[in-house]
Amino acid sequence: MAAREQEIVKANIRPLQYRDLEIIALTFGQKNRHLVQTQSNTNMINLAEQIDHIRTWYGWLKFLTLFPNPWQNYLRIYIAEELQQIIGLIQVAPENTSRSTWRVKQVLTSAKSSFLETGSQLLRYCFETLWEARTWILEVNVQQNDTLALYRQNGFQPIAHLTYWSLAAENLAVLAEKSAELTNLLPCSNADAQLLYQLDCVSMPPLLRQVFDRHIQDFKTGVLNQAISQAKQWWTGKEIKEYYIFEPQRKAAIAYVNLQISRSGTSSHQLKLTVHPAYTWLYGPVLAKIAQILQNYPAKSLELVSADYQPEREEYLERLSAERIEHTLLMSRSVWHKLREVRQEGLQISDVLQGLNPASRTPVPTRISSFSPSQSSVQGEMPEKQTGRDSSGSPNNGHHA
Repeated sequence: MAAREQEIVKANIRPLQYRDLEIIALTFGQKNRHLVQTQSNTNMINLAEQIDHIRTWYGWLKFLTLFPNPWQNYLRIYIAEELQQIIGLIQVAPENTSRSTWRVKQVLTSAKSSFLETGSQLLRYCFETLWEARTWILEVNVQQNDTLALYRQNGFQPIAHLTYWSLAAENLAVLAEKSAELTNLLPCSNADAQLLYQLDCVSMPPLLRQVFDRHIQDFKTGVLNQAISQAKQWWTGKEIKEYYIFEPQRKAAIAYVNLQISRSGTSSHQLKLTVHPAYTWLYGPVLAKIAQILQNYPAKSLELVSADYQPEREEYLERLSAERIEHTLLMSRSVWHKLREVRQEGLQISDVLQGLNPASRTPVPTRISSFSPSQSSVQGEMPEKQTGRDSSGSPNNGHHA
């Protein structure tokens, strides 16, 4: 037991520095790492590509951390060191503008360390360091039993089952031939933030709505953030289109479309679709409209996700012969930080009025504390100092000890 305790050494955890990039590329290569995965395989961050981006734009990325923008937390990466060697890293990012919910994006440990111990230390470091985070979420493949054990050991519990689907380019071409009569399909703007917020609230179960803790501000984009987003799209070779469907009778948004189009490379198109639970018949027209839009771009597959609380979406995708490519668990845990006790300087009231301390039972000295009011009231006598006699019965001339 003592030998086992000596083996477990607490790693030194610190923020990422520029000099760590080359070591990370060598330490966490595909042949020399254990992957503690917190995203789906389809959305897994390419570590080599990400390191190249950080090396090229490290100065600008550090500058962008000084004010709110989409890349403010791109470098929120912490390194675990043991004997001056990097044995693990964790990347996290806020999930909402209020920064009350944070997502664990990826956790990596080297082959020379225990991913259970190093991963736990990295996770708990973030729990204790990021005080503004009240809820943590992550996504993990259901087949990664060791990774699930790590998260359950650190307090994460599943809140939803997610299924990733892929629609082949041939199926999209067939789907594009169907009619898509969507007269109220409108582009999104900041003026529609209230409508999109209401749609997001009604489309999620109460538990998920509490976990994500989104507000109206989460659906708005500032001028600077919009410019940075446009630069990011140009840099990554992707184009993002956002639409929503407006219902004039209810004066509400009943569907939201976020389409990420890949203009180059081998990556697929990505679709984020939110549909009002009372308007599930929109899946057909909306997907047909998206297929028609994609016909003007390189022929690639379309990937989207469905949750276990969206059975209508899964049934429709099955009818389209969509392929299930992955099953994941969305997990979360809450963090309640204990308020730090600060000792106040100077003289305290308890020090001044020691007689009020029940432990000491020392009465506060006063001129009227030499008799018991209860006894005086029972015997019907006046205080002795008012009768002019002391306790021995002799006259009292007003001299007191």
